[in-house]
Amino acid sequence: MYTREQIEVAVKAKGYVWFSDEANKNFDVNIVGIRNKTAGDKVTNVFDDFMTISYKEDGIWKFFCWNATTDPGKKAVVELHNTKGVAILKPGQYRGAWTIGKHNGKYDALCQRLANVTVFRDANKDQKYDFTKEDTGIFGINIHKSGEDSTWVENWSEGCQVFKRAKDFDVFMSICARAKAIHGNAFSYALLESTDIK
Repeated sequence: MYTREQIEVAVKAKGYVWFSDEANKNFDVNIVGIRNKTAGDKVTNVFDDFMTISYKEDGIWKFFCWNATTDPGKKAVVELHNTKGVAILKPGQYRGAWTIGKHNGKYDALCQRLANVTVFRDANKDQKYDFTKEDTGIFGINIHKSGEDSTWVENWSEGCQVFKRAKDFDVFMSICARAKAIHGNAFSYALLESTDIK
């Protein structure tokens, strides 16, 4: 697990925007994922990454850090539902690309509909992630939940950023709803790697 201070330092070190520095900006959220790099390029098929959110409420910093995956799971890599290859979100900060909408028409999530993101495409089914071929566009790289408390990623993610536990996702979305009411329905997201965190 990480601290808000670690995330803020890492985001700023990358030259990305860190929101809410002003004391009076409530719910100007910083949504930051951290991809675990200790397994290298191996498909672990587990929720070994983190999703964080940092924001101010009445001038006080609030911070949450939850288990998640930022990588596609084993089924997604093997079944290959996109002929170009399964998507793996490239680390970076993507400004204003997400909006609250229905994930697969089912429930509210952060849906990538407003701006492009860049993904890597892995098409060889070798159970190792390939980080060479890039593809940029609107692909529906959503931020959503898995099951109540999922053990395996499988095809919960085919590029999406996915919470391990539904109850954690519910807290996250309640914060995003507060942010939407104040700042509008557009959200930024930054994906870091664990090696970026000191």
